[in-house]
Amino acid sequence: MIEQLEKRPVLVITFVVLGMLLPFLDALEVTIMEARNFISAREMLTDNNWLLTTMNGEPRYEKPPLPTWLTALSGYVFGIKSVWAMRLPAVLMVVLLGSVVITLSRKLTLSPRHSLLNGLISVTSLYVVLIIFEAPWDIYAHAFMLSGIYCLFSNLRSPSGESNTLKWVIAALCIGASILSKGPVSLYALFLPFVIAYLIEYRRETSRKKWLPFIITICMGLVIGFSWYIYVRSADPVTFARIAERETGNWTSYNVRPFYYYWSFFVQSGLWTIPAFISLLYPYLKTRVLHRKEYTFTLLWTLLAVVLLSVIPEKKSRYLMPVLIPLAFTIGFYIHYLVRSFSKLTDRRETLPVYFNIGLIGTLIILGGLALLTLGWRLAYLSVLDILPSVFVVLAGVCVIYFLVKKELYKSLLSFVIALVLLVNVGFNERSQFKKYAHQSVKSSSLDKRVETSFKAFENLPVLPVYGLNGATPEMVWAAGQKIPRLCKDDELVMPGEDSFYTLVFFEDDWLVSETFPDMQHKFMFTLELNTAGQPSRNYTDRKVASVYLVEQ
Repeated sequence: MIEQLEKRPVLVITFVVLGMLLPFLDALEVTIMEARNFISAREMLTDNNWLLTTMNGEPRYEKPPLPTWLTALSGYVFGIKSVWAMRLPAVLMVVLLGSVVITLSRKLTLSPRHSLLNGLISVTSLYVVLIIFEAPWDIYAHAFMLSGIYCLFSNLRSPSGESNTLKWVIAALCIGASILSKGPVSLYALFLPFVIAYLIEYRRETSRKKWLPFIITICMGLVIGFSWYIYVRSADPVTFARIAERETGNWTSYNVRPFYYYWSFFVQSGLWTIPAFISLLYPYLKTRVLHRKEYTFTLLWTLLAVVLLSVIPEKKSRYLMPVLIPLAFTIGFYIHYLVRSFSKLTDRRETLPVYFNIGLIGTLIILGGLALLTLGWRLAYLSVLDILPSVFVVLAGVCVIYFLVKKELYKSLLSFVIALVLLVNVGFNERSQFKKYAHQSVKSSSLDKRVETSFKAFENLPVLPVYGLNGATPEMVWAAGQKIPRLCKDDELVMPGEDSFYTLVFFEDDWLVSETFPDMQHKFMFTLELNTAGQPSRNYTDRKVASVYLVEQ
């Protein structure tokens, strides 16, 4: 059975990713960054703004359009209001990322088992999964760039004088697609460290004839990638210049962190944190891996990516996402060594970290399954079929520990992946069931004033346009299903043409209503509360709360 899995590693990765994420893809709340992207995709379909992209009717040139195009296409096929549809392309990008990790591993002459391990590590790293919900556009840039890197590496490492023209073309398209997804971010954080690491390890083994088509390919990719920027600059130069100035200013003045801020980067791999740290110990691992040169190459690629990111003053934890890609290869060398040798190891300095890490993972899976099982019994609206998968989570966790004790590490790791898929599904299922009842509890907690939990409340009111007095938050605009034009722009009031309209007021600035409309009547209608968690939960945000007023002559 296991041998059959190793023969079809890409299929395994596909089932793992889709099985882990697709069933309850809409269970988590839409974040502010997602809302911005989804609004732009929606307005591509409703307003035909495919090149001069907008958000809430205003220019939004901060992000290139390729992921928005793909998201809009998914929304067109599966429904423009569906969060599931909007997140689907990002999930497919994770499948692409894991698949390319496997194919690149094979090109590095690693075994099928080793390559499968690399792929599984890459798609189960913590931030690779979270990036779908926090910043969907990053995964597009890095998945496309890794695909381009594979094609370049494949041609550069082919026998002297041989190369595949189609792969040069695909590499150029993928590099261009990466830039069209997130600008030059992946070019700097993933591609540049790859090139430097390659030159250090493989330059002497690469035919000089390969470098000319390599440079031409890069130039083609840059032309494709920056074509949208050139178009927008010519079509709307004033707005483009203003946005570009603000964005470049953020690099040196926004979220500035010290140089060493990223030094704990291996923690972002989540459950792979301990293997990630050990895999970076070159003196220890260099004599234990089967492919020392390839291990050195991926280690250099990882560390160079961290150093290059550290140079940029602006730092956020999610910016480490490209580092996790070469880190997956580096971790894979250590894990593959353990799979080969663990049953023979006697040195406690080597075995204790393994027992601790995998034993802890197995224990957490069992406890997580039991917790979800207990919660499921207590929630009256969950059926037996909803609760039963929690039992399989517990059983999978038991298998993780059982095979660890038997020193069958490969089976233990495969059990861990199965348990993770089940655990995520059970957790998302119970969350999605809970969401159906959460809004009602939030609504009933405010007895002093009328509270509504969705824009459906407007259906029972006279049909009037809706505006945002002091702007409108992205989450609210996405939930509205339409644009919410703002009345105050650049400290100037832009009065609507209608005599009567609704206005949303955010952040408890209700006093602005009487000050802004001194000659008009205004009446408080209700509080629009989109939070599913009440205060003081950390999931509660003021951006999802607005006071609704009726303003009329």
